[in-house]
Amino acid sequence: MDRIPILKMGPYLLVTIQVDLYDRLALTLENDLISMVSKTGARGVLIDISAVSIVDSFMGRILGNIASMSRIMDAETVVVGMQPAVAITLVELGLTLQGVYTALDVEKGMELLQNKIGIIENPEDEDEEVPNDDID
Repeated sequence: MDRIPILKMGPYLLVTIQVDLYDRLALTLENDLISMVSKTGARGVLIDISAVSIVDSFMGRILGNIASMSRIMDAETVVVGMQPAVAITLVELGLTLQGVYTALDVEKGMELLQNKIGIIENPEDEDEEVPNDDID
C-alpha cells in the first residue's frame, strides 16, 4: 500500500504531498498523521500541497479533518503551497477548511506555526542578562 512520508522536524511534522491523492491514500495519510501527532507529541503539522494540482471536496474534507483532530491533540495545522487553481476550486466548492491555516510556502508556514504555538527560536537567549545603561 502507498504511503505519504511524514517527517519529524523538532516539534513539527512535515508532510509533502507529491502526488494527487486518491481516496484510500488520503484516508491512510489522515490516520498516519494523527497517529504520528499522538506518538511524537508534535505541536504543529505542516502540509505542503505545492505539487497537488487537483483538490476535490473529499480531499478538502480530509484536510479539515486533519486540522480538527490535530487541534484536539494540541497541534496546529498549516497548509502551504496551494496553487491558485486549487484555491479557486475550494472556493467554488464552498469549502472553508475551518481550523486550517494557510501560508504561501514552507518558510512562511513554519513562521506561522512558531507564532501559533509560541515557540522561541533561541530559548537559551531568554535567560541572558541584558545590561541596563540607565542605572547610575
